[in-house]
Amino acid sequence: MKYIREAKSKAECIFCKACSTTEDEKNFVLLRGNHAFAMLNTYPYNNGHLMIAPYAHLSTLEEASPEVLLEMIQIAQKSLRSLREVYNPDGFNLGFNLGRTAGAGIEEHFHLHIVPRWDGDTNFMSVLANVRVMPEDIRETYIKLSQHLQK
Repeated sequence: MKYIREAKSKAECIFCKACSTTEDEKNFVLLRGNHAFAMLNTYPYNNGHLMIAPYAHLSTLEEASPEVLLEMIQIAQKSLRSLREVYNPDGFNLGFNLGRTAGAGIEEHFHLHIVPRWDGDTNFMSVLANVRVMPEDIRETYIKLSQHLQK
């Protein structure tokens, strides 16, 4: 909740910032298409948690053109393949959080979440200590996935 409240008050959209620069490693941008791109979530639910967003600053799915939506799904397919090969998860959660009430931390720029899941990955630390345990540093995740996605 702290992140959601703080994200609301930030002046700069993280997606617009990430796609407006060539500093992909600094912004954890994994893959760029013509209309959309993939980047790691810096507040991940699990290792490999990534987001796919359009370059255009759009708040709703309905505003996106068919070309943008198609490319987002194509990037999702490629991302799923890479996540399977690099991390071998047991499943995935994919979803759009549209609107603050639906859980969107950044509601003004819609995006698709892909969260790898493993049997038994439910983490009691979030409940007891308000922290998440990540077995891998985000920079390592970035290196592994960006190299694999660029093939």
